[in-house]
Parts: sequence; structure tokens; C-alpha cells
Amino acid sequence: MKKLLTLALALALMLTCCLALADDVLEINIGFENTLEEPIGQALVKWQELLDEQSGGTMHINLFPNSSLGSKVELIDQMVMGENIITIADGAFYADYGVPDLGILYGPFFFGTWDEVWTLLDSDWYAEQHAKLAEKGIYVISSNWVYGERELMTKTKVVMPEDVKGMKIRLANSKIYLEGFNALGATAIGMALGDVYQALQTGTIDGVENPLSTLWGQSFQEVNKFILMTGHIKNFTTWCAGTDWFTSLTEEQQALLIKTGNEAGLYNNELQEAAIDGYKQKMIDAGVEITDLTPEQMAAWQEAAVSFYDLGDEFGWTPGLYDTVKAAMTKAE
Repeated sequence: MKKLLTLALALALMLTCCLALADDVLEINIGFENTLEEPIGQALVKWQELLDEQSGGTMHINLFPNSSLGSKVELIDQMVMGENIITIADGAFYADYGVPDLGILYGPFFFGTWDEVWTLLDSDWYAEQHAKLAEKGIYVISSNWVYGERELMTKTKVVMPEDVKGMKIRLANSKIYLEGFNALGATAIGMALGDVYQALQTGTIDGVENPLSTLWGQSFQEVNKFILMTGHIKNFTTWCAGTDWFTSLTEEQQALLIKTGNEAGLYNNELQEAAIDGYKQKMIDAGVEITDLTPEQMAAWQEAAVSFYDLGDEFGWTPGLYDTVKAAMTKAE
């Protein structure tokens, strides 16, 4: 009997220790609208592994793909209220949350090269914008993630700006994105990514824009058969949390989350670059016709986008913002 009692006490002690250790693990929830099969989903798994390893198991990321925790806007609202959530967002959304100048980065045909993007991310101007965003309740953890160059996928073939006039094109539900495509002549429709397949299938919308990896990952090639390689947004993206939640972490936890997030971002970028040709071939094999723009055709699209940058007052942009940011992205401040 004593042996059984001793064994029971030992087991109880072990269970208590295990529960205590479990309580010491910081569980972090990342909700996003992409699939785990996309490069960005694979890079999130890498972030999960890196944080487990470098924290010695004291920090762990739980992944919730396919909008399973809610839409981007819903998640950002929850983050601002202090919930333990990280999600993917960019300047077009941050503009809607009180830092309007960041929205210009996601206007059509703003960046010419990816080098301009990386130079801007190292600038004083970009750091100042993020400080403003933190004051609004959103803390950017990592910015160095390539989401991809956004292309246009439609039910009927599009080549020139006039071809898209009046077409109902799905955009992420942000004023910057919506007005950007309205300026190009389309009728922009804000919609959660998870609702797009059915909307294309039923004819509620005529097209969608996103990087090739996302277009393929969402199986849009099953219902749309034309892609125009506009590259209209060089879409780098960020991972953000609520300022209140993030600052509640210890300095060591904050540093580890940022460090591993940036390392996973570099991994993501390698995957994205390696995957481009593969996604193009997959699309072609699925019967999708892909059209590359000639320099003259690209110039026509760039010209059509000019009117968007005249809407600065409507977006609440700082006077002279276009020139300020152009200067910052060509020479580090």
C-alpha cells in the first residue's frame, strides 16, 4: 500500500510540475487569411519552429490559416482591444487606423523596384510612421516579408486600362486598395479573401488581384482563366500585434519575437522568389492564359494610375507626401 501511495504521490508531483511548465509557455496566436501551403504559410511554420527553438520552448506560436479566427479587420480590431493575436496587414489598412501616410505605399505602380522598398524600410520616415502606429494601438513586429507582386486575374482577357473599365474587381477591404483600382477605371469591390471563390463562380465579381501564390493557393484558376502581369503593387507586408499586448511581454520575449519574425521573413522571401516560375507554369497547365505587358502597355497603366495620387486630401495625407516618400526610398535618410 505504501508503495502504491508513494507512486501516486510521485505521479501527482510530476503532473503538477508538467502543468506548471505548461503555464510558463507563452502561447501566441497568429491568424491570417492565406493557406499553409503558400510560401507565406510555410514561412509562418518556420517562424513557429524558430521561436520554439530560440525561446527554449517557453514561447510557442499557434497558427490559424484561412481566416479561421476572423477577417483581417476583425482581427485588427481585437488586437487594438488587447487580445493575444498577431495578424498580417499593411499600410493600406494602417491608413484606416489613424496613420494615413502609410497608405501611399500601396497605391498602384508606386514602387519601381524592390530595392526601393528595402531602402524605404530602413529610412527614418518609415520608423516615424511605425511610432505613430504604435500610439494608435498597433505594433509592427516585422516588415521584411515579401507578399509578392500583385497581378490581375479576370474572367475575360484584359490588356489595356480601358479593358478593365466597369469590371467588378475584388480588393482587400481598405480604402487605399479600393480607390487605387477605381482610379484605374474598374469598379472595386471590398471582400474577404475567403469569399472570393464563390463570388467569381457566381459572377458577383469579374476578377481579383493578388500575387500568383495567393491566386493559386485559393484555387481561383478553376473559375478565372486570364492573368495580366501588371505587378501593380510591390507588396511587402507586415505582421502586427496590439501595442498593449506586445508591451506586456518581457523585453526578452519582445526581442525574440521580432528577431525570429525577421528571420522567417528572409526565409519567406527566398520561397517567394523560387516559387514565381513554378506558379506561372501551374497556371498555364491549368488552362490560364498569362499576358506580360510591353513597356508601352505598362506606361499606359502607370499613366492611368496618376489620378490616384491626386487624392491626397481625401486620404488625409501630409502635404508633399509623394515627393517626401520618393526621396526616402531612393536614399536612406
